[in-house]
Amino acid sequence: MSTEPPFDKDNGTTPPSRRKILTASTIALGGAGACALAAPFLESLEGPGADLRKAESDDKAAIVEVDLSDLKRGDHKQIKWKNWPVFIQYRTKDMIAALKEPALKALLRDPDSKIRQQPKDAVNDYRSINPDYAILIGICTHLGCIPNFRDVKGYAHKGGFFCPCHGSQFDNAGRVLKDMPAPYNLPVPPARFIKPTILRLGESAAEPHFSMNDIQQI
Repeated sequence: MSTEPPFDKDNGTTPPSRRKILTASTIALGGAGACALAAPFLESLEGPGADLRKAESDDKAAIVEVDLSDLKRGDHKQIKWKNWPVFIQYRTKDMIAALKEPALKALLRDPDSKIRQQPKDAVNDYRSINPDYAILIGICTHLGCIPNFRDVKGYAHKGGFFCPCHGSQFDNAGRVLKDMPAPYNLPVPPARFIKPTILRLGESAAEPHFSMNDIQQI
């Protein structure tokens, strides 16, 4: 008895047999499986630097320019960068002077920014590429709450950040005080000025390959 299907008179063709359909399906599934296995194999050929290059690519895609011309000294604004809140404050002259005072630095856990929480060009008393501006990622290094702008209690000069969740206090440069729940200073994002009041966020002139993955904690 023949297993071939009957001839279709209307179309003038012979429909594919079940065996042919099963064979074609098996080949298709085999091809899909091979593709699934090939993807990680091809990724492995990109080498151990592939993840780093992807991170750098993501960072470049996140470069934004921020106009600061609307800020007067003492004013601040908050923007979003890579889904993180970024605090930008145009410091007063008193705020800038206070950041170098030994009395304030004696209160801080890491006054000289020895722990990697910023690009190299922000390792200074101001933790900034420009002393006039504080540029900080507004995420507490304790449990990730968003701090408020609040002066350091009991200190003469204005400026600082206070975490409402567990009470960590930071100075105007984002340096955490001693004996606070937060273990590290607030992170500093890569940035550079392309004009006196135009900030390019996401790009460090001193460290072109700097990534937020390089810091101790965010």
